[in-house]
Amino acid sequence: MGKYVVNTRTNGEFQFNLKADNGQTILSSEGYSSKASCMNGIESVKKNSPDDARYEKNTSKNGKYYFNLKATNGQIIGSSEMYESTSGRDNGIESVKKNGPTATTEDQTA
Repeated sequence: MGKYVVNTRTNGEFQFNLKADNGQTILSSEGYSSKASCMNGIESVKKNSPDDARYEKNTSKNGKYYFNLKATNGQIIGSSEMYESTSGRDNGIESVKKNGPTATTEDQTA
């Protein structure tokens, strides 16, 4: 089972990463000004990650592939790493769909 890892950025903002069973980060959040907002972001991933319609598939300027997970209001909840192929990106989406709803949360903030 995957896990959400909550940590503090160097600028003091809170962020979470969703990690797969193998420890690889499959989704990273934006920076949040409060821990409560960050935790709400995790709840939003749990709620939205099973829904195919919430994934936006993109290609970066350097030709790599990534995706964003969006909330019902269209706001980006999290973004993936860069993938070399569309199949890699699609596997990343499947991993978020599998791990997102049931992942545990590990708080690494001080």
